[in-house]
Amino acid sequence: MANLKYTVPGMSDADAERVIALLQERLHAANDLHLTLKHVHWNVVGPHFIAVHEMLDPQVEAVRGFADELAERIATLGGSPTGTPGALVAARSWEEYSIGRATTQEHLGALDLVYQGVISSYRDGIKELGELDPVTEDMFIGHTEKLELFHWFIRAHLEDKAGGLSTEGATSEKDAARSAG
Repeated sequence: MANLKYTVPGMSDADAERVIALLQERLHAANDLHLTLKHVHWNVVGPHFIAVHEMLDPQVEAVRGFADELAERIATLGGSPTGTPGALVAARSWEEYSIGRATTQEHLGALDLVYQGVISSYRDGIKELGELDPVTEDMFIGHTEKLELFHWFIRAHLEDKAGGLSTEGATSEKDAARSAG
């Protein structure tokens, strides 16, 4: 990370650089997630098509909004947000979403794992931000609350009446898609 020319009052440059790094990781994840959700929106088929198709658009819009908030916080702290596709691909620690045209259940099963990863990463950031920057921590908490709600929407389609998930034990999106399908 380049040396900052400034940051917000009361925050050291070292703390600002760490917070910016956490924000940038979430910015890449938010950009990836909203594109993945839109991909699913375009490629979902089956008897529950319209319900899932329409359920995803508000999620896409919310996550796009998260990306904007994350980028603006980076700039507020004196950093320069990176939102290019090449930078996202180079920096990400997760695999490309690999499900193409598939049934609603298959996509929802895969999205269950996607949301698990994104939410876990946000929660890890929250733990670290408590000491570094309560303002950014609050942003992460707000995003996590919405992501957990969206995850519940996904999981409600995968749950049986006893509360079991069809994706239980799946370790890859393809396994989750197969289990849910």
